[in-house]
Amino acid sequence: MATGFRARKRFGQNFLHDQGVIQSIIGALAPRDDEVVVEIGPGLGALTEPLLARSGRLIAVELDRDLAADLRQRFGDQGLTLVEADALTVDFASMKQPGRGLRLIGNLPYNISTPLLFHLFTQLDAIDEMLFMLQLEVVERMVADPGRRTYGRLSVMVQYHCGVEQVMRVAPDSFRPAPKVESAVVRLRPLRDHKIKVRDESCFAEVVRRAFAQRRKMLRKLFPELSAADWTGLDIDPTARPETISVAGFAALSDFLAAPADVR
Repeated sequence: MATGFRARKRFGQNFLHDQGVIQSIIGALAPRDDEVVVEIGPGLGALTEPLLARSGRLIAVELDRDLAADLRQRFGDQGLTLVEADALTVDFASMKQPGRGLRLIGNLPYNISTPLLFHLFTQLDAIDEMLFMLQLEVVERMVADPGRRTYGRLSVMVQYHCGVEQVMRVAPDSFRPAPKVESAVVRLRPLRDHKIKVRDESCFAEVVRRAFAQRRKMLRKLFPELSAADWTGLDIDPTARPETISVAGFAALSDFLAAPADVR
């Protein structure tokens, strides 16, 4: 792994160096020859090098020009295709190849992790799996069940789109510089056959956003346009708070609000 680079706060950089953790992450991904693997934020190449050793080819997306130049010099002749870009603007779906799966991996910068996830949710038809290192607090919100303190907008949106599994926790001293928080690796598999279907995904997203903007309020206060009969028909307690409502419950509420008035 390269040395001599200083982490840049504006890029949210913390470089993974723990070889035990690195090998565990590579083992969890288990890249295959018949897949396209894309690494987001390769940094100093801690995951890049073993990924190339396993599969012989890799696409990496890196914003930092200095790191990109170093990666290109070190791995350009070993099967690395480097994309110098902000991951928030990248069309990952375009990287899929006929007959080959598409899997994403990365130690994501904590300052863009949530918006990046929402960006990726728009491209899930092309993606088979994502394995990301994130702040532990974020992962705990992603996997939280209804009724938990950590359950919120991110929980609902992630679980609507993906099956989600926390793979491992990672201590701060596994990075340089060491962050002030713990990290975790999470596996996301886009839901296809078993996905809850909604009438209008933009309405669903807005209903969830609206609900958790004031999460301590009762649903009847958050959605005053619904009558007592409407709540009964939805089989949702109007005095409940958003943090107790399942993904399916939000889907039902969204479908009701998205339906034409004459069919409600």
